[in-house]
Amino acid sequence: MQKRIVLIFVLTLLCSGFADALTLERINYGNMNSWVKRNIKESAIIGGNHRTLYEIGPNLTINGDTPYVNKGNSPWATSNVMAKVTGVTKTSNAVFPEARQGDGMCAKLCTILEHVKAMGIINMDVLVSGSIFLGHVFEPIKSTSNPYSKMEMGVPYTKRPDFLVFDYKVYAPGGNRVYSSGFGSKKTIAGQDFAEVYILLQRRWEDAKGNLHAKRVGTGRERFGSSLSNWVNDHRIKVHYGNITNQPFYKSYMGLIDKNNAYYARNSKGKMVPVIEEGWADANETPTHVLVMASSGCGTAYTGTVGMTLWIDNIAFGFE
Repeated sequence: MQKRIVLIFVLTLLCSGFADALTLERINYGNMNSWVKRNIKESAIIGGNHRTLYEIGPNLTINGDTPYVNKGNSPWATSNVMAKVTGVTKTSNAVFPEARQGDGMCAKLCTILEHVKAMGIINMDVLVSGSIFLGHVFEPIKSTSNPYSKMEMGVPYTKRPDFLVFDYKVYAPGGNRVYSSGFGSKKTIAGQDFAEVYILLQRRWEDAKGNLHAKRVGTGRERFGSSLSNWVNDHRIKVHYGNITNQPFYKSYMGLIDKNNAYYARNSKGKMVPVIEEGWADANETPTHVLVMASSGCGTAYTGTVGMTLWIDNIAFGFE
């Protein structure tokens, strides 16, 4: 009798484990164990500093101010960029590789103020939130206006995952947000920023004029505002399909992307145009593209809490 009870208990545990098991589809380079290292010298007029920028991709080193394109079929882009404005080369790096004890490397995403000083003529700060996302950045950056037009957000994808799965930890320093685009004085905005991770599935199409349209197929989005010093492993963000605005878990930031803050992509003519989310797709629709982003900030461009840091690792799609 006692053996039967033990056997039933073991079988129950096993069945429970299988029911909770996920099939993981690892995103290429999502284990953050290899990085491209870029060594760039900035223009002499702003100090001629030697800077190192990091990109998620194969282990290699690039010397010089060559505009970066994704290497080794990496789907990942970062907020680390090289800008050239009126012939002046300036770089920004807010995403770093960091050793993770016993588990290779991870990505460290930081909110920082990049300082630019040019022989007493220019003296300004630009706030940068460290971000990684599926897509491309088009270097060199030539201005701070309309930052989304300088990156292509999302990659083709037709599957319907149940979760976005990853490991993470957070440092939230508290304090207010800062807005600083480099033009005009810095502004303090009440309230702390949040780190954020999301997965958005879209069904996109192009009209006869080359405009890109989309409907939202799936949504998973979470914000983090409290410090977590220990790693949370295998964290899951549930992907909800169809119109979720009437669901109890719905929050305003899960809604459709406002057309004034639309992300961009290349149309069939090779032109960068905004992707306008026009509504919610049916819950059983098949997506054409997936957007995945992790960031140390969740506000508008050039706005955030300096010092906010998100560590992230082992990013994958999960299927029940």
